[in-house]
Amino acid sequence: MEHQLLTEEEVREPICLLMALDQNYLPQMKVLMTSAVLNNPGEHFCVFLLHSGIDEPELDEITKWSVKSGSAFEPIRVDEELFRSAPVSRQYPKEMYYRLLAAQFLPDTMERVIYLDPDILIINPLRPLWELGINGKLFAAAAHTGKTELANNVNRIRLGVDHDYYNSGVLLMDLKQARDQIVPEQIFAFVEEHAKELMLPDQDLLNALFGDRIFPLGDEVWNYDARNYNNYLLRSSGIQDLSWVMQNTVILHFCGKAKPWKPGYFYRFGLLYQHYMQLARRDWNMC
Repeated sequence: MEHQLLTEEEVREPICLLMALDQNYLPQMKVLMTSAVLNNPGEHFCVFLLHSGIDEPELDEITKWSVKSGSAFEPIRVDEELFRSAPVSRQYPKEMYYRLLAAQFLPDTMERVIYLDPDILIINPLRPLWELGINGKLFAAAAHTGKTELANNVNRIRLGVDHDYYNSGVLLMDLKQARDQIVPEQIFAFVEEHAKELMLPDQDLLNALFGDRIFPLGDEVWNYDARNYNNYLLRSSGIQDLSWVMQNTVILHFCGKAKPWKPGYFYRFGLLYQHYMQLARRDWNMC
């Protein structure tokens, strides 16, 4: 009997993605997953979802679509017991802790995962990020500078740090390091002590507690702020135009209060997002 050699694609490990959201953001999660699968042909994803009570029929639909797309889906209902001593309020919901404490919930055998906010499109291959060496750091993340440099500097002063203010919406996480270094009680104690100072609680926590353990990523590729096209174009001396973005940017992040699935969105990449919304609607309706 002849043995068929596996191709390089067939032996590559799946790319593990992590999301943490409630039922309201499931439509955006579906768009994100659709864009990831379409723009990463030949890849297999394992998607983990941290949640506190999404309905079973919704989870079953995602599982069915994932099987159809060649991916795996693992919903994880977070144990409320862990947050018994956590400061929790309307301003500081327990969900804000999920991404930083992901290593507590994910399988012990996992070594890394890519966390993604749901307001994201994946428009190019993710594997270079998945395989990136981060020199023993806890996270890899990008800071949004340039047009937001003033905000970047204000946040440094506000939190008393000397590094860039990193965006928490895209994180490559070293789970082995996280299991050793991230202690839930220390996070809860920090929130208790600094509650009045936290403006973007989960992002502030990332920067104040772990900012010196972050490997910096280029935001123009790995966490492109979809509001700031003109800024990227200016700071790159005209190189990072629309064609460059479509060929090189991997993660397009729709930061801020204005969202492309809501009426009145006027930023440049809104039509692109709506295109993927339509593709997702067609694809998911076939499940």
